Amino acid sequence: MLYNKMNLALGQLVQSLRLMVGVPEYSTYVEHMRSTHPEQVIMSYEDFFRERQEARYGGKGRHNRCC
Repeated sequence: MLYNKMNLALGQLVQSLRLMVGVPEYSTYVEHMRSTHPEQVIMSYEDFFRERQEARYGGKGRHNRCC
């Protein structure tokens, strides 16, 4: 029981740290797509990560930086 609580707390800490540095949660995306957009294809983890990186840092010719 103590192990389960520690494991849950560690998982929440890791998720919080990922969100703080801008790493999106793939499992949250998958749950959202299944419940809200069941007719659409769910991206693979690699495609999801690439799309989020491009959205955050710019890609495909876009420059979102000041220099």
